Amino acid sequence: MENSKDVREFLMSRRSRITPAQAGLPAYGGTRRVAGLKREEVAMLTGVSTEYYARLERGNLRGVSESVLESLAGALRLDEAERAHLLDLARAAGPARAPGTRRVRAELRPSVQRILAGMTGTPAYVRNSRMDILAANSLCFALYDGILSPETLPLNLARFMFLDPRSQDFFLEWDTLADDLAAALRTEAGRNPRDRALNSLIGDLATGSTEFSTRWARHNVRFHRSATKTLHNPLVGDIELTGDSLELPGEDLTLIAYTAEPGSHAQEQLDFLTSWNITGKRPAEPTPANAHTPTTPPTEGESQDRP
Repeated sequence: MENSKDVREFLMSRRSRITPAQAGLPAYGGTRRVAGLKREEVAMLTGVSTEYYARLERGNLRGVSESVLESLAGALRLDEAERAHLLDLARAAGPARAPGTRRVRAELRPSVQRILAGMTGTPAYVRNSRMDILAANSLCFALYDGILSPETLPLNLARFMFLDPRSQDFFLEWDTLADDLAAALRTEAGRNPRDRALNSLIGDLATGSTEFSTRWARHNVRFHRSATKTLHNPLVGDIELTGDSLELPGEDLTLIAYTAEPGSHAQEQLDFLTSWNITGKRPAEPTPANAHTPTTPPTEGESQDRP
């Protein structure tokens, strides 16, 4: 990744979205020639000279103190993920480390595999920082039926999202999830700009998908912690689940687990899918609440008013 270009476009995109009123600056008459704040306004809010800020926006963050970066983050009203991304870009602007491919895990420890297998009522998978799904439990395979299986692992979520047309039928809120995934990749690229495999993935996505390249150009970043997703499953239909990310410390891996609201229709669907996954058979439909249990007619001589 080209650090100076990323810095320049990130700062310009954040500056352009803030109005003087949002920044607490007085409104002046006349037509403004730029969207959002001017460079001199950001410089004033940051507490640096206009010339110094112009240097930053040209993409030169080398040697910038953390206090200036924090002040700049406040001036641009950056959220937690954006603030972390700015600090990552500044670190990447420092002296380059020896070139090479960052080691990203491609397999799981047996104990993590056992945790996955033990989550019999919760669809779950484990992915690395490049969005490769490395392992999943059997209920997750059932949820992702036709997409995810032991034979298709590892499966890259970003490639599936942007290069496989089936993703738009599987993820009902495709646009929102595509935004989130592109932003998560942008976050990872800022954190590890010299990861050759990651850069190769991003290059493939940008070349093969206009949807991705459009989102990539926005320079949005976010942390993926929890999200509600509606998925289409051939057995239970459309099912709304909450996916939560659980990081595995020291592993550079993340476990994603899907749950449903207790007592919800989605929980009934998930229970149905769980039963089918365990037995291999379609579960019996539940008895309607207003159904009556048939009674045996009384034999001759018995009172029909038996208590």
